[in-house]
Amino acid sequence: MAMRQTPLTCSGHTRPVVDLAFSGITPFGYFLISACKDGKPMLRQGDTGDWIGTFLGHKGAVWGATLNMDATKAATAAADFTAKVWDSVSGDEVLSLAHKHIVKSVNFTQDSNHLLTAGNDKLLRIFDLSNTDAAPQEIAGHGAAIKKALWCNDDKQILSAADDKTIRLWDRTSMEEVKTLTFNTSVSSMEYMADGEILVITYGKTIAFYNALSLELIKTAEAPAPINSASLHPEKDFFVAGGEDFKLYKFDYGTQEELESYKGHFGPVHCVRFSPDGELYASGSEDGTLRLWQTAVGKTYGLWKCVLPVCLDNSSESQCGEP
Repeated sequence: MAMRQTPLTCSGHTRPVVDLAFSGITPFGYFLISACKDGKPMLRQGDTGDWIGTFLGHKGAVWGATLNMDATKAATAAADFTAKVWDSVSGDEVLSLAHKHIVKSVNFTQDSNHLLTAGNDKLLRIFDLSNTDAAPQEIAGHGAAIKKALWCNDDKQILSAADDKTIRLWDRTSMEEVKTLTFNTSVSSMEYMADGEILVITYGKTIAFYNALSLELIKTAEAPAPINSASLHPEKDFFVAGGEDFKLYKFDYGTQEELESYKGHFGPVHCVRFSPDGELYASGSEDGTLRLWQTAVGKTYGLWKCVLPVCLDNSSESQCGEP
């Protein structure tokens, strides 16, 4: 008898969840931040989904959210033309960084000293968080709004994906464009894995894997429905994807074969990410919830109390902490 996937449902948001990110593994476990159109990003314990706190201060939809590796800082990107940096232990706002248009993406350097932002004004900005009086460095080149911008190659380069149907690789020192990938449709998501320098992107029904340094294609896979987000397992055994048909798909990375699909959300899936230990993946949806899914169904982990080969209670969806 095949065991049933029982996702943990994380409630609390009142509008669609559009972005999520995990911290690294800390002495206190790992953490999860979610960005939502309700303007109230939330911090949760990563392995259980238990609500820790809500960052209050934005006056518009929050489109992007991230944590630094040790989960001491958070950053958010919003429709109120600001990116904000937060103390994720106290929940206090540390900085509000003014922009000229909607901000869609935020990403810390590994040392947490610089923040990369991008959004609808088509510019990449690098803020020095140790010298907040200094004007940000700006990189221009995209012809439309930027959806995502990420540090790569030990923070020596930057990857950006925009509505001009391109992904571009930039050199941080020269601030020059190194290489461009052009697609026949807009890229819906982009994930960077430092281990192996792999870039995971989605467009249409395609999930594609590129070498992040050369931007050479490694492999592609096709999903049954348009995909909004995909994530590669830390061990590179599997990848997961979610999109317009409300489902989560799990694929074998080696063969690109679809292994499983699960329906739990009641709206399109906007974002999906593996946890840093690879034991679960989180999804955020138009339905206003996050859901946590086990990578290995039936394993005791977090709030899942199971015994092999049959889960003790696989009949109902578990609920995790709410604010």
